[in-house]
Amino acid sequence: MTTGLIGKRIKALREERGLSQESLANLLGFKDRQTVSAIETGDRRVTAEELLLAVERLGAPLEYFTDPFLLAGEGRFSWRQTAVEVERLEACEQSAGRWIGAYRTLAPRVGYETPLMRRALGLTRHARFEDAMVAGERFVTEFDLGEVPAVRLMEVMERELGILVLMIDTEHGISGAACRLPELDAVLIARREVVGRRHFDLAHELFHILTWDAMPPEHSEDAIETGGNRAEQLTNNFAAAVLMPTAILARFGSWSDLAEDKLIQKLHTVANELRVTASALRWRLVALGELKPAVARSLPDAALRNNRLKLDENGPPAPFSRPFMEVLGLAIERGFVSVRSVAGLLDQNVEDLVDLFAAHDVQCAIEL
Repeated sequence: MTTGLIGKRIKALREERGLSQESLANLLGFKDRQTVSAIETGDRRVTAEELLLAVERLGAPLEYFTDPFLLAGEGRFSWRQTAVEVERLEACEQSAGRWIGAYRTLAPRVGYETPLMRRALGLTRHARFEDAMVAGERFVTEFDLGEVPAVRLMEVMERELGILVLMIDTEHGISGAACRLPELDAVLIARREVVGRRHFDLAHELFHILTWDAMPPEHSEDAIETGGNRAEQLTNNFAAAVLMPTAILARFGSWSDLAEDKLIQKLHTVANELRVTASALRWRLVALGELKPAVARSLPDAALRNNRLKLDENGPPAPFSRPFMEVLGLAIERGFVSVRSVAGLLDQNVEDLVDLFAAHDVQCAIEL
């Protein structure tokens, strides 16, 4: 546990309690606020006696200051959800924070370095929707996402952008989230969503990561594919362009002269091929001028739901992700963390943990 990290925890707790540095100095018996400032910046060590005093006076457990996997005052989350209570979001944030914190701590120790520089899109809230769509199409070209961009999107985010992507089991109504740390970006996706929704959420959160500094997202936003405030409309236009580029949609010909039943059938066919939802495809065609808004609105939502086909033939993806499990496996093998600690972190028993490594094709020697 580094001095700097303890200092960050003290600062986070002080700010959460609404205390000034001077007030905290008085509470802990320091001679002046400069001592607190030096602790918070990592320039002064905290003695064991001082740490125990902080536990007593601030009413926080010792683990708050010493658990390296905890995110305290460091991670900023933006959740994509529908009618989820604040308490449930907070519970998900605590669990997700520990997974992200574990990766943040262990990855450098096993040779997985975070990117030296972050990628960013040159867009602000004042950008046009067309600008967001152009950015999405350029992303597809520059990262060579191929004829079905959804298939390679997660891999590109992980391997080329250094974003930690985790497929997780969430509370009902939570689709996903983006998380920004000083040294790491992470995206969380509800793995039991239909495949098209997962891909849209993935591209949606990618936009937030790439524009976080220029337009920080709200802590919580509605999980919709169209509408919302301007920032969310830019986000959805980018996501739709990434998953359904103009050149790829052009291969499927005209849409405007189809009767309703034929149009719905074609939406399902093309959406399944591109691994998106038929509803997202409908609004992408409207944005491109290929479908009139009135026609799109007239299509029954029930007729487009779930694309009529089950695209996850083998069920949802395995929990978490291969890079995440690779880091945990190496950390176990090199003695940085115990098997039971990892099992507890992931809420698994040891036998299930073995199966989880195998599901991601990650070798990890665990004795049962």
